[in-house]
Amino acid sequence: MKLWPAKRRRRRLMQQIIPLVDSDGVDVALDERSSKYIRRPGFSLPLMTSNFRRFNARIGVVFVFQTRLIRLLNWTSPTQTISLLAICTFVCLDPNLLSVLPAASALLFILVPAFLVRHPPPLVAASNSPSYSLRGPPLAPPSTIKPAAEMSKDFFRNMRDLQNGMDDFSTVHDAVIKTLAPPTNFSNEPLSSTIFLFLFIASCLLFLASQLLPWRFLSLVICWSGIILGHPSVQELALTGRESHLRPHEKKAWTWLDNWISSDIILDAPPEEREVEVFELQRRKGGRADEWEPWIFSPIPYDPLSPQRISGDRAKGTRFFEDVQPPTGWEWGDKKWVLDMSSREWVEERMMQGLEVEIEGERWVFDMAAERIVDVDGLKDPNSKGKSKMPDWEEGTRMEKTGEWRRRRWVRTVRRKAFASSE
Repeated sequence: MKLWPAKRRRRRLMQQIIPLVDSDGVDVALDERSSKYIRRPGFSLPLMTSNFRRFNARIGVVFVFQTRLIRLLNWTSPTQTISLLAICTFVCLDPNLLSVLPAASALLFILVPAFLVRHPPPLVAASNSPSYSLRGPPLAPPSTIKPAAEMSKDFFRNMRDLQNGMDDFSTVHDAVIKTLAPPTNFSNEPLSSTIFLFLFIASCLLFLASQLLPWRFLSLVICWSGIILGHPSVQELALTGRESHLRPHEKKAWTWLDNWISSDIILDAPPEEREVEVFELQRRKGGRADEWEPWIFSPIPYDPLSPQRISGDRAKGTRFFEDVQPPTGWEWGDKKWVLDMSSREWVEERMMQGLEVEIEGERWVFDMAAERIVDVDGLKDPNSKGKSKMPDWEEGTRMEKTGEWRRRRWVRTVRRKAFASSE
């Protein structure tokens, strides 16, 4: 498809602003919304516009529910709010009534209004109270929730409410992050450690004593407190009381907490240290018995029974000692590498076979050759029928010829890097 110059420019601009494909080969945090893990359409301006129009035309019922809930909690109609308090009281005292709420809500708010729409009262009523016709055939068509037509008043009301809803969500989100993030993200490690300690103790206590708490009474108190605090007079009284009575106690509590943290929370422990290893591999030069050439510094010993040797892969690593780097997030704890003189121990720990260990000198660990092993003491296995026995790398044995590879282990200490704060 041929693109016009203007379209090409717009496409290049969008590619610069929004990447069309995910970058590969970069060590980033796992993005659970990436298209690699879910099959959803990619970003598209036409699709975005179409979906927004459809969404905005159908979101009105949510804003109607939001408006009614706000009016209910703000005590705009006291009788309705008191009715809500009564319902909450029954549910808190008898939690089994929660199973009644979905069915009762469907009856009162969906089926009954829909029935009254199909059976309306007569236009001229005989008395002040309308009498609904509960018998006979339906008198009106059923009501359906239709999307708001574009460019209509309801469509623009939905846009206005959606705009205000996005602002409310952003405000609440920023307020929650501003309140909860500093004490919980360990930017202040003593405070976060204290909160962690208190929550751990509370979890242990609740695990043991949760069955002893009066949950019905607590839920009733929380429900009544939340609804009563929505009253404008109570809100004004609560704000006034907080400034006059709670502020001094808050300062004393924070002062006590700071003193307790500074005296009991100790965070000046040295950084974590570990020992890392690297194996110096050498390969037999040509076919000569005593000449070896340096090959590579590898994180694996590359023994005869290692998966890499069995699969025919080459040893991976670096050619020079200076190029060996500490693991990511760590730094060297000492100045140089140290040769591990206990070569037998690390061979036994890995339960490696087919090797000959040098217990003196440079501590090389050789591959065993395919040729037979001669016993230095001249001892033979009586069950071998004249063949010399084939022990592993025990003392008192030597090899007529070693294998193709030899290796030795070097160790060095690393410590965790401390984060350098930019503040």
